[in-house]
Amino acid sequence: MTDEVTLTLPAQEDFRHVAHLVVGGLGARREMTYEDLEDLQVAFDAILACRDDDEDIVVTMSVEGGVVCASIGPFDETAVERLDDGPEGLAPRRVLETVCDTVSIADRDGASWVEVTKHVSA
Repeated sequence: MTDEVTLTLPAQEDFRHVAHLVVGGLGARREMTYEDLEDLQVAFDAILACRDDDEDIVVTMSVEGGVVCASIGPFDETAVERLDDGPEGLAPRRVLETVCDTVSIADRDGASWVEVTKHVSA
């Protein structure tokens, strides 16, 4: 069985808590461990922190079997560059590579999307 949720929300920091609620709800539905859920929330925070503007951001998350796939975007070139910026090796991409199994950038409709996967215990 596949569960998929698509959420469109403003990119401003005040709305990131909504993404946490959705991740938590889907995690509870799939009986994810606390550690896996926390890793996903850290990943979402790292990605969403790369944008803080007035446009919408789209988060799509699906769970099939023991794999969570998420796609977040759109990002312009400047926001994608922020993935590699950070103090003393703590760039968002490094955080993502620590808490997720795969991290990639996909080009769709002239914009970039961050795609991550995480194998979870259930």
